[in-house]
Amino acid sequence: MARTREFDTDAAVAAAMEAFRRTGFEGTSMRDLAKAAGLGSGSIYAAFGSKEGLYLAALDLYRQQYAMPLTDMLRSAHGDAREVVRGVFVATVDEIARDGQRRACLIVAAAMERARDDDRVAARLRSTTQALELALFDVIAEGQARGQVPADRDASALAGFLVTSLQGLRVMAAINPDRATLMRSAEVALTCLA
Repeated sequence: MARTREFDTDAAVAAAMEAFRRTGFEGTSMRDLAKAAGLGSGSIYAAFGSKEGLYLAALDLYRQQYAMPLTDMLRSAHGDAREVVRGVFVATVDEIARDGQRRACLIVAAAMERARDDDRVAARLRSTTQALELALFDVIAEGQARGQVPADRDASALAGFLVTSLQGLRVMAAINPDRATLMRSAEVALTCLA
């Protein structure tokens, strides 16, 4: 008779997510993951199949906790398009500034470390960035229809640029997580909507 899993897989994934944020995929050993999760490596293998399987689960959790709320914020917001988009930038900068530990954005880290060699990682990253870009596009296009954003600008190009700018803020935060510095860059990026 097979043994039932006797640990909280959600807690294990959350612990792994933080370990991967601190030291990356390559820099995090199975021993590190087992220690972070308070489990034996055999339990991790049984639940996730491999270090890669646990990494994908951690990436999914990160997307759910940090990326999808921005998309949801855009989808549910009403009002001036520029202020809606600015709200996403402010939320991003605030989250970075609150961190205080300079933990890596797992999406950026995965793009740099894993996406080139792992199609499953690349697909997750594409899905995440496309969802954010589409939500931005919808807000911008609606803003153009209302006269809030210049109609002669390509809404798709603007949305892509803004996603790039958001990710750039996360990269720069690893160097200097100063809120005022990041907000200055955000405000410059937002001029594309004026």
